[in-house]
Amino acid sequence: MTFRLPRSPLFAAALVQLLGWLLAFAAARLGFITGLWPLLAVQAFAAAGMAALLRSPWWWLALHLVFSPALVALHGLGLAPAWYLAAFVALALVFGNPVRTRVPLFLSHRATIEALSALLPPDRPFRFLDVGSGTGRVVVALARAFPQGEFTGVEQAILPHLIARWRGRGLPNLHLRRADAFALPWTGYDVLYAFLSPVPMPDLWRKACAELPPGALVCSNEFPIPGIEPQARVLPQGTTRPLWLYRVA
Repeated sequence: MTFRLPRSPLFAAALVQLLGWLLAFAAARLGFITGLWPLLAVQAFAAAGMAALLRSPWWWLALHLVFSPALVALHGLGLAPAWYLAAFVALALVFGNPVRTRVPLFLSHRATIEALSALLPPDRPFRFLDVGSGTGRVVVALARAFPQGEFTGVEQAILPHLIARWRGRGLPNLHLRRADAFALPWTGYDVLYAFLSPVPMPDLWRKACAELPPGALVCSNEFPIPGIEPQARVLPQGTTRPLWLYRVA
């Protein structure tokens, strides 16, 4: 049995945490559990189970499992409030706003870059877009290897974007932007690469079909586009993450 996910993932997370606590307190009141840590365990597994029923992404399930136990453990350490603020700022700099985008920071494997290189034209100009370019590992390496290509990387999180700019300094065919890639136009790109999550893949395909030119290549690392038959599935040597290849009609 499954339920429809509320429109806001943050609302869904708060709802299942609250329901988890209600269930845990009810179990304690009825005498099924005693003690703080059994109470926390029931709350954590109840919240994660309800998140699974809501079809939340896997990282939400992991967060629900550790959220309440971590709060209690941290409270016992007696840390100053400034440490919590520093941790929040650090996470925001690295990950941006995954609550809204529902896309964590993934780093592409070197073998994936080699597989992408085999797909790019070696003897003519082309335009390449990396949606969610992170620290720039893919676009920087490819921009160095294909000087005739024009490469654009778009990343919303501040710290990965700054790392990418430092990595790609001096490359005239590399353009890095800190923005929401889905809010920018994708017109004119011959190849699109994405390593996101299952959640935005339907939106990615709709935007690709609406804005990319016919025949453009869409490469998705690990996560296939649901309901769309790929042109090919490539498994780079040394990694378990396949590249799903699609052509815009």
